[in-house]
Amino acid sequence: MSTVYDARIERVLGYMAQEGLSQILVTSTASVYYLTGVWVDPMERMLAFYLDDSGRRVLFGNELFGLQPAPGRELFVHTDSDDPLRDVVRIVRPGKIGIDKAWPSRFLISLLGQRPDCTPALGSAPVDNARMRKDAEEIEALRRASRINDSVAAAAIEAVREGAVESQLAALVEEKFREAGAGRGHGQLVCFGANGADPHHEPNQSVVREGDSVVLDIFIPIPYYWCDMTRTVFFRSASDEARRVYETVRAANLAAEAVIRPGVPMREFDRAAREVIEKAGYGPQFNHRLGHGIGLECHEPPDNSSVSEVIAEPGMVFSVEPGIYLPGKLGVRIEDLVLVTETGCEVLNRYPKELQIVG
Repeated sequence: MSTVYDARIERVLGYMAQEGLSQILVTSTASVYYLTGVWVDPMERMLAFYLDDSGRRVLFGNELFGLQPAPGRELFVHTDSDDPLRDVVRIVRPGKIGIDKAWPSRFLISLLGQRPDCTPALGSAPVDNARMRKDAEEIEALRRASRINDSVAAAAIEAVREGAVESQLAALVEEKFREAGAGRGHGQLVCFGANGADPHHEPNQSVVREGDSVVLDIFIPIPYYWCDMTRTVFFRSASDEARRVYETVRAANLAAEAVIRPGVPMREFDRAAREVIEKAGYGPQFNHRLGHGIGLECHEPPDNSSVSEVIAEPGMVFSVEPGIYLPGKLGVRIEDLVLVTETGCEVLNRYPKELQIVG
């Protein structure tokens, strides 16, 4: 019986043919999971999945990973005392082989030393291209993750009160995510006032003050598919300048989402948002791309930027996150995840975007 993994592998085989690759080694944890349903973080050990144009599937890994046989897939297990490439060098065919961008050089160099008849080529594209278009199972996982993110955002915003501390609020976000079944945390972005002018500010012991912008950029895998959203609110009051900045960012967010549909180059989404911010006089203060693809990794193809050559297709999911950052004053960012549909886009985040004064 065909499985979701069979369908994904067929898509990858099609992209392999387009790239002129007859065999590839997939080593990224997320990509191995995508093709096998096996999630392993190998750390310093070796994990690899081999696929060739005959449809042969081979999984290689350390015995500590607890890998199990599966129909239609060969399994080779090694120990810490073995050469981890022992079985790989016997299986791969002579000639060009696609190697994904995640494989450590120590393994690649060993393979080439033992199999000089193999010629390596960057082989990430077939799986990356397949993963860019989410299937029905992935779309539902991403919708569910965003629903949870909405609820966690609501709880975090409710907790912005007198005496709130950035690091404590970030810890609350992590706790709420764990209660909802999230996986490993990577630290949340919570930024008060001038700290929000740094798009990647690390939460510290700053205490919220009246008039501060409060940027909450919260993200986590649930359990494997990521959510990621940003909302900005203001504590007790907002100056005229803060209101002007906020409404400009909100308009940019909405302008980008309004033009998202299949067949449009993704650089046009960035342009739609950037034009709004430039016309308001804040062009230099929007100093990053509009967004990034998301799925099994928080940042994955497609690139949602002013130089992206990708054409939007149904099933793509990416962030739309314009921002304005005024050093020494404040930052505002508003981020949604969007799914490209057959006729436009579905915004996965439902938490309101109207300006809020809290506390």
